[in-house]
Amino acid sequence: MTQTHTYHLDFPELQQEVNGYPLTYLDSAASSLMPTSVIETVNHYHQTAHANVHRGVHTLSQTATDDYELTRDRVQALIGAAQREEIIFTYGATDSINLVAQTWGKAHLTKGDAILITEMEHHANIVPWQQIAQEKGCVIHKVPITKEGEVDHDAYQQLLEKEPVKVVALIHASNALGTVNPVKEMITEAHDHGAIVMLDGAQSAPHFAVDMQALDCDFYTFSAHKLCGPTGFGILYGKMEHLESIPPFRGGGSMIEHVAIEASTYQRPPLRFEPGTPAIAAGIGFGAAIDYMMDIGMETIASIEHELLVEAQSKLEKLPKTTIIGSPDERIAVIPLHFEGIHPYDMGMFLDRRGVAVRTGHHCAQPLIEYYQLPGTVRCSLTFYNTSEDIDRFISAIEEGLEFFS
Repeated sequence: MTQTHTYHLDFPELQQEVNGYPLTYLDSAASSLMPTSVIETVNHYHQTAHANVHRGVHTLSQTATDDYELTRDRVQALIGAAQREEIIFTYGATDSINLVAQTWGKAHLTKGDAILITEMEHHANIVPWQQIAQEKGCVIHKVPITKEGEVDHDAYQQLLEKEPVKVVALIHASNALGTVNPVKEMITEAHDHGAIVMLDGAQSAPHFAVDMQALDCDFYTFSAHKLCGPTGFGILYGKMEHLESIPPFRGGGSMIEHVAIEASTYQRPPLRFEPGTPAIAAGIGFGAAIDYMMDIGMETIASIEHELLVEAQSKLEKLPKTTIIGSPDERIAVIPLHFEGIHPYDMGMFLDRRGVAVRTGHHCAQPLIEYYQLPGTVRCSLTFYNTSEDIDRFISAIEEGLEFFS
């Protein structure tokens, strides 16, 4: 039995019924919910200091700027960055990866260079590299996965030794399988062969403690809305040596030192990469979300989620016509399911009629789903505010669905 807690009571969205049933929210890998403290923080900004940042001497602007910049300090503490200036605010993880591809990629990639992309990557860590590869004449190589849902490490090492690899696009924890990759080892191996690593942390930062200095990764990204924060706000961590070597991604106000008609000079990182008016309310709200999660503790969050994962897997394995896809050695609380003879969309819609929210389809990971030769999966993603009762309602709804579709 999973340890009991009351974190679910902090989330107003969970205190409702959907289609006449208590909401069972099992789609936090797509977007987590926001606790009351975050909602109140966002509202407080709108009600008391709805002003622009980085450009006003008046009190409201200074208050908004201070609150907004505090989030940078909180992110630094959350992920163990060496400097707060290594934290760039973006519009999300996808935006972050595009920034790296279009700046570092343009500055450092040349014709014939190789880019390694694992078969389990989210589309956000595939498409931007395809675009820059086409522009620069680079070659993309796939790092295959195994039936267990793990990166084929031998194949990865062989590609590093054989090809002129400059970039490795690597997901820390798979959004479609839950697999936690051995990224520290893989990053070291990439560096040994002269490559940098773009680490997608969208599914790692919300679920367990990470440390940029210990991982020694070059770039790391995640989105606020997967860590109990608002949408439209993301984080890009970059080693300062890389950030100082690349040009701005976009131009405009705030990111400049001096503008003349003929030419402009730019701020140092991070402001060099943050033009215009940002998503201020979302940024301030994300600071409150980090406070909320760190008050609980990332170790506590990881422990609760592991217990939920074990409980859910144990109960799902007993169901007929139900297969859990992949069996990696280490997995976050993401469980992809295949139901024999039932399309994932059909099961997903049936579950919704029972108040159960899951994601169905390819989860923005089409190469991975095609590897398993499936039309898609039904993905259950659990987090610390879920409970054993959520799992029981999920199992009961699946049992009804299996009977209905038989």
